[in-house]
Amino acid sequence: MEEKKLNVGAFFQKYTMVIALVVVFAFFAIRTGGKTLFPANINNLIAQNGYVFVLASGMLLCILTGGNIDLSVGSVVCFAAAIGAVLMKEGVNVWIAVFAMLGIGLAIGTFQGFWIAKLHVPAFIATLSGMYAFRGFSNVVLGGYQVSISNETFLNLFGGGANCYVPDFIRTMLGIEGGPKPNITCLVFGILAVVIYILMTLRKIHVQKKLGIHQSISGTAITTAIISALIVWLTFKLANHKGIPTVLIWICLVLGIYQYITTKTAIGRHLYAVGGNEKATALSGVKTRNVYWFAYASIGLMAGLAGILTAARAKGIDPTYGEGYEMDAIASCFIGGASAYGGIGKVSGMIIGAVLMGVINQGMGILGVDANYQKVVKGLVLLLAVVFDVLSKRQKR
Repeated sequence: MEEKKLNVGAFFQKYTMVIALVVVFAFFAIRTGGKTLFPANINNLIAQNGYVFVLASGMLLCILTGGNIDLSVGSVVCFAAAIGAVLMKEGVNVWIAVFAMLGIGLAIGTFQGFWIAKLHVPAFIATLSGMYAFRGFSNVVLGGYQVSISNETFLNLFGGGANCYVPDFIRTMLGIEGGPKPNITCLVFGILAVVIYILMTLRKIHVQKKLGIHQSISGTAITTAIISALIVWLTFKLANHKGIPTVLIWICLVLGIYQYITTKTAIGRHLYAVGGNEKATALSGVKTRNVYWFAYASIGLMAGLAGILTAARAKGIDPTYGEGYEMDAIASCFIGGASAYGGIGKVSGMIIGAVLMGVINQGMGILGVDANYQKVVKGLVLLLAVVFDVLSKRQKR
């Protein structure tokens, strides 16, 4: 009985944020009369929070190095988007503008990483100065006014146009005209995603068994079934709207890359090691300076991509865009289980944190909650997540 209690306690501790997400989602579904479950609102949840997933992926690497953060990303998003918007307005090729935005983000991240990694300037100070500086540069570039973007290729590819969805080419190939609304291509991709996920889970179980690693088959089966059901549900909802939004493709690409970095690469192991014990990591031969540099160059590049997605969704950019973006990214990581002390955090947890923040934002918006109270709620959720992290560490000690 004692062991069962401990197992139940460990389960709730491990899946606290997942349970919280389910409870919050159910709460808003009931309070809004099911409006949050409408296909259009599910689509909007993804589109509105695209920048959060992208920025939080890069922010996670910074936090892993020891609880460090980047306060400048919101301003860098605005600055990179401003440069790209002005270039397109002047008739520059759309791809040159896109690479310019990504390049600017990467350059700024590398520049700030220099001060942090080489000169040991505290990350908080280095990025705080960047937050002010690049917000000012954004105003200079835009001249204090909004700049619109009308390039259809850019808008459709990065999620800002009426046609920013993957075409239902399977329906076209089958020669089906009219008929029921579901997007067949979206449904097929959803089924493929489930099959791939199940195969990867089975491969993981096989590898762990060969290595003699203890595993809970029933727990893994339940988790796999729940996640598979969620993927099917999501694709069904999207299929009944307009299909797969292009912004979802960019989100999945970024999340897949960062999942690979943090779990399968040497630099990923070094990020966790530096956050766990920087001195011991340095003594083991790891160049910790390069680890910091990589983390901040990474978040800079993600800020450039977030600038692209933001400009496409808004069909332009103005000097206020990007304000508060850094807080959404930081909150998503901490709510998703990243430790405020560094060395602990997963991409999967960050996804849960980002979705939870998105659900809270959208749910309160549909209910007509005042914007100021929305900030209060988000602040309390973040505080509770960090307090939970601190208390968990005390229990382990």
